Amino acid sequence: MSFKKPISSLVLIYTEDFKVLLMERADKRAFWQSVTGSLEENETPIEAAAREVFEETGVNTNQYLLEDWHLSHVYEIYAHWRYRYAPDITHNTEHIFGLKLPSVIPIKLSEHEHVQYLWVDWKEAMDKVFSWTNVEAIKKLAEIHQLKL
Repeated sequence: MSFKKPISSLVLIYTEDFKVLLMERADKRAFWQSVTGSLEENETPIEAAAREVFEETGVNTNQYLLEDWHLSHVYEIYAHWRYRYAPDITHNTEHIFGLKLPSVIPIKLSEHEHVQYLWVDWKEAMDKVFSWTNVEAIKKLAEIHQLKL
Protein backbone atom coordinates (compact mmCIF):
# COMPACT_ATOMS: atom_id res chain seq x y z
CA MET A 1 0.00 0.00 0.00
CA SER A 2 1.31 3.45 -0.82
CA PHE A 3 0.58 6.11 1.75
CA LYS A 4 -0.62 9.66 1.16
CA LYS A 5 1.87 12.49 1.63
CA PRO A 6 1.01 14.63 4.66
CA ILE A 7 1.08 17.76 2.49
CA SER A 8 -2.07 18.99 0.77
CA SER A 9 -3.67 21.88 -1.06
CA LEU A 10 -7.02 23.49 -0.34
CA VAL A 11 -8.60 25.62 -3.05
CA LEU A 12 -11.35 28.05 -2.15
CA ILE A 13 -13.38 28.50 -5.34
CA TYR A 14 -15.40 31.70 -5.29
CA THR A 15 -17.17 34.12 -7.63
CA GLU A 16 -16.85 37.85 -8.17
CA ASP A 17 -19.89 38.35 -5.90
CA PHE A 18 -18.31 36.09 -3.23
CA LYS A 19 -20.36 32.95 -3.60
CA VAL A 20 -18.24 29.99 -2.42
CA LEU A 21 -18.36 26.47 -3.82
CA LEU A 22 -18.86 23.79 -1.16
CA MET A 23 -19.03 20.04 -1.72
CA GLU A 24 -20.38 17.34 0.57
CA ARG A 25 -17.99 14.44 1.12
CA ALA A 26 -19.12 10.99 -0.01
CA ASP A 27 -17.26 9.24 2.82
CA LYS A 28 -18.48 11.57 5.60
CA ARG A 29 -22.00 12.85 5.01
CA ALA A 30 -22.74 16.39 6.20
CA PHE A 31 -19.00 17.23 5.95
CA TRP A 32 -18.91 20.21 3.60
CA GLN A 33 -15.62 21.46 2.23
CA SER A 34 -13.71 23.23 -0.50
CA VAL A 35 -11.54 21.35 -2.99
CA THR A 36 -8.70 19.65 -1.18
CA GLY A 37 -6.22 16.89 -1.77
CA SER A 38 -2.76 15.53 -1.07
CA LEU A 39 0.28 16.20 -3.20
CA GLU A 40 1.42 13.39 -5.45
CA GLU A 41 5.06 12.42 -6.02
CA ASN A 42 7.19 15.36 -7.31
CA GLU A 43 4.17 17.69 -7.35
CA THR A 44 4.18 21.26 -6.02
CA PRO A 45 1.27 22.59 -3.95
CA ILE A 46 -0.01 24.75 -6.83
CA GLU A 47 0.20 21.83 -9.26
CA ALA A 48 -1.78 19.72 -6.80
CA ALA A 49 -4.30 22.55 -6.44
CA ALA A 50 -4.88 22.69 -10.21
CA ARG A 51 -5.10 18.89 -10.51
CA GLU A 52 -7.49 18.54 -7.58
CA VAL A 53 -9.78 21.31 -8.88
CA PHE A 54 -10.06 19.53 -12.22
CA GLU A 55 -10.53 16.07 -10.67
CA GLU A 56 -13.15 17.19 -8.14
CA THR A 57 -15.07 19.80 -10.17
CA GLY A 58 -14.17 19.50 -13.85
CA VAL A 59 -12.99 23.13 -13.81
CA ASN A 60 -9.80 23.92 -15.73
CA THR A 61 -7.84 26.41 -13.62
CA ASN A 62 -6.02 27.71 -16.71
CA GLN A 63 -9.25 29.48 -17.67
CA TYR A 64 -9.43 31.45 -14.41
CA LEU A 65 -7.21 33.08 -11.79
CA LEU A 66 -5.65 30.48 -9.45
CA GLU A 67 -3.81 32.38 -6.72
CA ASP A 68 -1.36 31.18 -4.10
CA TRP A 69 -2.51 32.95 -0.95
CA HIS A 70 0.83 32.19 0.78
CA LEU A 71 -1.00 30.68 3.72
CA SER A 72 -0.63 27.22 5.19
CA HIS A 73 -1.81 25.42 8.30
CA VAL A 74 -0.65 22.33 10.14
CA TYR A 75 -3.45 20.26 11.58
CA GLU A 76 -3.93 16.88 13.21
CA ILE A 77 -5.30 14.34 10.76
CA TYR A 78 -8.74 13.05 11.80
CA ALA A 79 -8.46 9.57 13.31
CA HIS A 80 -10.90 8.08 10.80
CA TRP A 81 -8.60 9.11 7.91
CA ARG A 82 -5.25 8.36 9.53
CA TYR A 83 -4.99 4.88 7.95
CA ARG A 84 -4.26 6.60 4.63
CA TYR A 85 -0.90 7.82 5.96
CA ALA A 86 2.25 6.09 7.16
CA PRO A 87 1.87 4.79 10.75
CA ASP A 88 3.99 7.56 12.33
CA ILE A 89 2.15 10.42 10.57
CA THR A 90 -0.36 12.36 12.66
CA HIS A 91 -0.29 15.86 11.12
CA ASN A 92 -0.76 17.38 7.69
CA THR A 93 0.42 20.70 6.21
CA GLU A 94 -2.25 22.30 4.04
CA HIS A 95 -1.49 25.09 1.54
CA ILE A 96 -4.30 27.53 0.73
CA PHE A 97 -5.20 28.80 -2.75
CA GLY A 98 -8.03 30.85 -4.19
CA LEU A 99 -9.71 30.36 -7.56
CA LYS A 100 -11.83 33.29 -8.70
CA LEU A 101 -14.59 32.70 -11.24
CA PRO A 102 -16.67 35.43 -12.87
CA SER A 103 -19.94 33.78 -11.76
CA VAL A 104 -21.51 30.54 -10.57
CA ILE A 105 -20.93 27.69 -13.03
CA PRO A 106 -22.11 24.07 -13.17
CA ILE A 107 -19.76 21.64 -11.45
CA LYS A 108 -19.00 18.07 -12.51
CA LEU A 109 -18.43 16.26 -9.22
CA SER A 110 -16.11 13.33 -8.76
CA GLU A 111 -18.77 10.87 -7.59
CA HIS A 112 -16.44 8.79 -5.44
CA GLU A 113 -15.41 11.91 -3.48
CA HIS A 114 -18.51 14.13 -3.25
CA VAL A 115 -22.26 13.63 -3.43
CA GLN A 116 -23.51 17.18 -3.99
CA TYR A 117 -22.39 20.78 -4.22
CA LEU A 118 -23.71 24.20 -3.28
CA TRP A 119 -22.83 27.77 -4.09
CA VAL A 120 -23.34 29.80 -0.91
CA ASP A 121 -22.56 33.27 0.36
CA TRP A 122 -19.07 33.41 1.88
CA LYS A 123 -20.41 34.07 5.39
CA GLU A 124 -22.74 31.06 5.17
CA ALA A 125 -19.80 28.99 3.91
CA MET A 126 -17.87 29.75 7.13
CA ASP A 127 -20.70 28.20 9.16
CA LYS A 128 -21.11 25.17 6.89
CA VAL A 129 -17.54 23.86 6.41
CA PHE A 130 -16.36 21.20 8.86
CA SER A 131 -12.65 22.06 9.12
CA TRP A 132 -11.12 25.02 10.87
CA THR A 133 -8.57 25.37 8.06
CA ASN A 134 -11.42 25.85 5.59
CA VAL A 135 -12.84 28.57 7.87
CA GLU A 136 -9.41 30.23 7.87
CA ALA A 137 -9.32 30.09 4.05
CA ILE A 138 -12.67 31.91 3.93
CA LYS A 139 -11.37 34.49 6.41
CA LYS A 140 -8.39 35.00 4.09
CA LEU A 141 -10.82 35.64 1.22
CA ALA A 142 -12.51 38.28 3.37
CA GLU A 143 -9.16 39.84 4.27
CA ILE A 144 -7.92 39.96 0.66
CA HIS A 145 -11.12 41.55 -0.59
CA GLN A 146 -11.73 43.70 2.51
CA LEU A 147 -15.06 42.07 3.34
CA LYS A 148 -16.48 42.66 6.81
CA LEU A 149 -16.58 39.56 9.00
